[in-house]
Amino acid sequence: MVTLEGYVYLGGMTVLFFFWAYGIIRFLMDVKNIYIPKGKQYVRGRRRLKEEEKKEKEREEKERQLY
Repeated sequence: MVTLEGYVYLGGMTVLFFFWAYGIIRFLMDVKNIYIPKGKQYVRGRRRLKEEEKKEKEREEKERQLY
């Protein structure tokens, strides 16, 4: 026979499990919707800066060759 303490324990564990599971799901959603897009944006920006720097060096090299 289950006692009142057993029911309270099971109810408490159920509530704690709900918040634990919600926290994990919320973290995964944040990673998917916030951190991964920010990471992609950072990589695109770095790649763009490298391309601009390369074009600038090529332009300067052409100018030096002309004079």
